[in-house]
Amino acid sequence: MSSVPAGRIGSNEDAPAVDAGAPSTAPLARHLLPDSATTDGAGRLSVGGVDIIDLAGEIGTPLFVYDEEHLRSRCREAVAAVGEGVAYATKAFLCKAMARLAVEEGMSLDVSTSGEVETALAAGAPPERLVLHGNNKSDDELAEAFRLGVARVVVDSFDEIRRIEPLGRRRLAEGLAPQPVMIRVTPGVEAHTHEYVMTGQEDSKFGFSIASGAATVAADALAQLPGVELVGLHAHIGSQIFRLDAFDREVAALAPLLDAYGLAELCVGGGLGVAYLNEEQAPSITTWAEHLRLACDAAGVGVGVRVTAEPGRSIVATAGLTCYRVGTIKELPGIRTYVSVDGGMSDNPRPVLYGSGYEAFLPRSTDAPRPFAARIVGKHCESGDVLVADARLPVDLAVGDVLATPVTGAYGFSMASNYNRQARPAVVFVRDGKATVVVRREMTQDLLRLEP
Repeated sequence: MSSVPAGRIGSNEDAPAVDAGAPSTAPLARHLLPDSATTDGAGRLSVGGVDIIDLAGEIGTPLFVYDEEHLRSRCREAVAAVGEGVAYATKAFLCKAMARLAVEEGMSLDVSTSGEVETALAAGAPPERLVLHGNNKSDDELAEAFRLGVARVVVDSFDEIRRIEPLGRRRLAEGLAPQPVMIRVTPGVEAHTHEYVMTGQEDSKFGFSIASGAATVAADALAQLPGVELVGLHAHIGSQIFRLDAFDREVAALAPLLDAYGLAELCVGGGLGVAYLNEEQAPSITTWAEHLRLACDAAGVGVGVRVTAEPGRSIVATAGLTCYRVGTIKELPGIRTYVSVDGGMSDNPRPVLYGSGYEAFLPRSTDAPRPFAARIVGKHCESGDVLVADARLPVDLAVGDVLATPVTGAYGFSMASNYNRQARPAVVFVRDGKATVVVRREMTQDLLRLEP
């Protein structure tokens, strides 16, 4: 197993092997910034041709900033590398603008709730570009999927098979084509990642086990349902995975079942990791896709089988950064220094949930060394409200500074909450010198709107 790099306090997330030690005091590594990031002679940061300090001052903080061209580039890369049917995993980051962008660039959309479905439809995504997931789909969600004729329904349980039988009969009675479905399979593969984002092991709430025979029973049942067409297998072994050999084991586990039923599609899910820290490097989407192709060849997956995937984090994570305003700097002599910002666990719960590590920097001096050790915390009434447990920052950090954490494009906005009645941040896309607010900042009246 690879070693855990400095900064991943308490984390079991997989990472490329690096020497453990003190966090880097070097300037922020450029590969952690969006593709279009540039700095002037003083190190002042612009993304998409937009000055980040000015943007934070104009729109306010906390603020999610996304490089639109970076997003589009990764979508195009995924389509070129994986091929037709590759789906963006919307749980990583979803709003109408993101759904529209992904579809424009040729991707399908992986959705798992009525909220994700309705957002995709509101963005203009055609139903035939939607893949419906979920371990506990409601009757309404299933009925809507069958009514719309989504691209695929990924079946996850025997209860679900019983509930889709009348929906298939209805499609048949209405003279509609059978609804394509896939089976969510548990391949018995344990990826080296945090236990909360491992999904391929036997002890999982997701899918049908191959080892127990449940996957075979499910395939037999689905093959007999009227108005339903079993087209393939789906599996997902976890998230934030760097070691691509885990996908070899996944494909090898699925290939015999795929062959036994003569199925024409195999979806390996997502899970490709990204670098969050200076010392980390991650495989590209193209490298991942090439590895998957070799894994399929080695497992005997026929050339006629359509192999797809569902990247999410690797599409959006590095495209985004979060801007905060420093409110207090509190030194505890002989212990540590706390730097408090105007966001926290409400806009990035990953450090609290997984012990995830992040870098931090000052966009006014992006290229400056960072010898000042501090713990960056939020404004919530929790001692565990920590954004960066062991951060390194420039020595001239001051109250009022804009402080940024990079690689926050995935699972920040999408997991944001209103804890302590904190309004969720705005989301801005930047491109060609223009900033577009794609999600406005919540206001206090938004928090009260649902209350009589």
